[in-house]
Formats: sequence, structure tokens, C-alpha cells
Amino acid sequence: MENTVVAVYDSYAQAESTMNELLAAGFSRSDVQLNPEAGRTAAAAGAETAGIGHFFRTLFGMEEHAEHRDIYAEAVRRGSCVLTAHAASGELRDRATDIMNRHDPIDIEERAAQWRSQGWTGYDEKAPMLTEAEIAKDRSLLYKQSAESPAAKSAASAESTRIPVVEEELRVGKRVVQRGGVRIYQHVTEKPVHESVQLSEEHVHVERHAVDQPATEADLAAFKEGSLEVREMAEESVVSKTAHVVEEVVVGKETSQRTEEINDTVRRTDVEIEQLGAEETDFRRHWQTAYGKSGGRYEDYDAAYRYGSTMAGRYKNYQWQDAEPDLRRDWEAHHPESAWEKVKDAVRYGAEKMTGRPH
Repeated sequence: MENTVVAVYDSYAQAESTMNELLAAGFSRSDVQLNPEAGRTAAAAGAETAGIGHFFRTLFGMEEHAEHRDIYAEAVRRGSCVLTAHAASGELRDRATDIMNRHDPIDIEERAAQWRSQGWTGYDEKAPMLTEAEIAKDRSLLYKQSAESPAAKSAASAESTRIPVVEEELRVGKRVVQRGGVRIYQHVTEKPVHESVQLSEEHVHVERHAVDQPATEADLAAFKEGSLEVREMAEESVVSKTAHVVEEVVVGKETSQRTEEINDTVRRTDVEIEQLGAEETDFRRHWQTAYGKSGGRYEDYDAAYRYGSTMAGRYKNYQWQDAEPDLRRDWEAHHPESAWEKVKDAVRYGAEKMTGRPH
């Protein structure tokens, strides 16, 4: 757990986007995990939640982090997604933390405190996964409770909006990688060798000669029993081998330094402030009446209001039913991503606002 970063997201899309960014940042797929039920509907996940408990027992251990294990398991049961990243170093841990924080994880301790205020006492493996309707209701209560907190009321009374200006920082490091090398094999080989050597041998010859002469004193001294041995000697070849070093192979490494130029881009969010005139105030008021209840944002219709106010000057004796076909063709040619039927009321209001016609 020392180098494991854990984050909880209320939507699978957030968790998946974070996971993809972690993988792009160099983390392997085995180092990044989403809880087993992430991205599945309650019906597909089933009522059994034993798999959730096993996942967090593996992550946090049995008893040492039991409280944290229960909180994260309860978050999954209530429809949230838990993403973990295992880092091999402190630097990778910090990188994972930065990436996860950029995708707006929830404050799990604050969320657990809200559950307890509603009567939650701990994770129950036998409790089924919440259905989509139950998840929506649970989130609604949590968001309402957050809005009623002292901090939220203080922020609301201030009537201010916090817009963060985010700027990326380029960090250039280095790592050691294998580029190649040599492998040396040592073999023993044999080759035939021919040498010549001269050897000597002795051979004993015995000859007998008839002699008739008087015996001398020396002959008489030898006149006794005895024996005489004469041995033959011979040379034979003796082979021995001695090892000599005839060559050396020296293997070494040398280190050289090179400078690599890194060219990349970093992003920054810039905040532009535009003063709203009376015309845009009218447009926003009309949008709230015509579109506000159907969802979406004013920014999705702003171009249509301005288009109508600009195009109104092209037509004399303006009549909407006469001008609409031309306006539609021009709008669809320049705004293929925005359907005419969706924005035509905004275009008409913008045009009639400029011509002073009733609307």
C-alpha cells in the first residue's frame, strides 16, 4: 500500500478517462485496476457483492486497514468506481496522484461522514448493489446534504464562482534502457599435431672365441664362481602438454555523454471575461424560458442567437416563413454539428430582436 494511489469517482466515464491517461503516462495495465463491477449495471453486477469485498481485502489486507476497506467497498456498492495505481517509485506515485486529481475524484472521507449521518454503520457484504434508481436517489440526498453544509452556505452567500487556471509543467527526466551489446562464447577446439623424435636403443651381443695361452695372474684372480649382468638400454618417447596464453580478448564498456533536445507543448487554460450587454441578457432570458427545462447549456445556443441577429439585416420586409428556408440551408452548411430543429427558435428570436418584430 505504500506506493498505491487510490481514487473514487462517481461516474465510470471519469474513472475510465483517468485510467487511460495513466496508461498513456507509462503505467502498465497490470499496475492500474478498476474495481471489478466498474462500468456494469446493477442488474449485470448482480446482488452478490462478495467480489467487491475480495478486491478490497486484497488491496488493503484483512485487519490493518479494515475501516478504509469497508469505506471503499461501500462506495462501490453505491455505484462509485474505485481506481488504483501501483507505483514502483515515489516519483511514479506523485505522477499518478497528479493525474487522478485532475479528474475530480470525490472526497471519500467526507462521503463516509455523510453516510454515517444517514445511519450507515459499516459495509455489509450481504447487502446488494444499489439499482440505478437507488443510486440516483442516494446521490441526490448526498448533494443536497453537501449544499446545506455550513461551508456550502458560506460559499453561496458570497455569490462567487471559482474558475481555476490550469497550466501544465514539462518535466524532463531520464531512465536507463538496454540498447544492445555483445555476447562472448568460449569454445575448446582440437587440431592434430605431428612431431618426429630420434630414439636410441642398446643391444647386447655375446661372442665366444677359442683362445690357447697361459693364464695370467688376473685370469687366476677371476678364477672363481660369479655372475655378470649386462643390460640393454633404450629410449622411448614421452608426450606432455603445457598450456600457453597466446591471445587475450578484453571486453569493457565506456560511457559517453550526449545532449538530447526535447521539444514538446504544455497547455494552459486562459480565462476570458466578456461584459454582457442588454442584448445577451435578453438572449439568456429567452433561453431560460424556451430551453432551460430541457437541459443543456446556454453556450450551446449562443451562436444561434447571434446568427439570427446578424442575418436579420439581409432581409427587407422580414417574414420568418419566407426567410427560414434560406437561413436553414446556410446554418446547416456552416454548423453541421448543430441541428436546425434544435436551434431555430433561438435564431428566430435573435432575428426578431434585431428587427423589432413581436416574439
